[in-house]
Amino acid sequence: MLYMLASYGFYHGHITILNLLRYISFRSGCACLTALIFSLILGKPFITALKRLQRHGQPIRTLGPEKHIIEKAGTPTMGGVLILTTLSLSTLLWSDLFNPFIWAVWLTMLGFGTVGFIDDYKKLIKNNTTGLSKRSRLGAEFLISLLCGWWLQSLMPKTLAYTLTFPFAKDLLLPLGVFYLVFVMITITGFGNAVNFTDGLDGLAIGSVIIATFIFSILCYLVGNHSFADYLQIHAVPETGELTVFCAALIGSGLGFLWFNAPPASIFMGDTGSLSLGGGLGALSVAIKHELVLCIVGGLFVAETFSVIIQILWYKRTKKRIFLMAPIHHHFEKKGWDEPKIVIRFWIIAIVLGLCGLATLKLR
Repeated sequence: MLYMLASYGFYHGHITILNLLRYISFRSGCACLTALIFSLILGKPFITALKRLQRHGQPIRTLGPEKHIIEKAGTPTMGGVLILTTLSLSTLLWSDLFNPFIWAVWLTMLGFGTVGFIDDYKKLIKNNTTGLSKRSRLGAEFLISLLCGWWLQSLMPKTLAYTLTFPFAKDLLLPLGVFYLVFVMITITGFGNAVNFTDGLDGLAIGSVIIATFIFSILCYLVGNHSFADYLQIHAVPETGELTVFCAALIGSGLGFLWFNAPPASIFMGDTGSLSLGGGLGALSVAIKHELVLCIVGGLFVAETFSVIIQILWYKRTKKRIFLMAPIHHHFEKKGWDEPKIVIRFWIIAIVLGLCGLATLKLR
């Protein structure tokens, strides 16, 4: 909104300081700070309101670690509403609202957040951990992902539309045609649920998302700038540089939420937050043609997901467990690690994986 006023308002060109709003880097910094400030201001009254509405807090899985039933009982959920609210306000203030990539990624996040909200609401109403049926939930997620993929491909240069790029090969493009949309559906839905699996310890999911989003803010800026893209020999996608502002707003919202979600958490993000954050990361990767790089940058989420899949498949076959409990962060809890130690060490892994993802820019 502010960018549009500065660019197209009656005072365009007359107030020199407003020229700063034309720079993505300046607006990104402002978007991050704005989202953070909004989160800190709204956080406490929002938590108070949720406690009043949610008498018993988030239902805790009886199959999870025993101490969670005692330590985390009564903590309100649906914190994802706070993340999406502050993200949306900051995005509206600082981004170019004529940019279609902003709308595609933003609406995908809101769509996944809506699915998560309905899931959280059903759990609260029933006071158990059973929300939406798996079929309904996955069906809605696949539909949103399909629409996102189709929209983003309509915005791509013809040479990149419906193609898969590879992080270690500068010239290799794999045209997939309509099957690319299937790939997009798996990517966005997969990461939405991967972040959901990771959301099991205070601060773990949101901290890891902040790290991954920071890496993608750099990638968006480079991919959207033709000069940088040519120098790094990556495929440029015009107009995606504006997604840097969106990423910065998401980082600010995440930091603000982490203020209240740090151990011991005053609020949980719930499926409203985890699904929307994962879906947003997936949509960002599709928008800048870095889907496979997301598997590196978001490797922690991938590992959490595969720990669940491996555990289920192995147990069905042998009636034995590979991990003491899945997802894998619960395995380390069972081994006696303190929760903050697990979270911080997983953050370190997320940082290393993020740096590995950045390294793919030069390994071509």
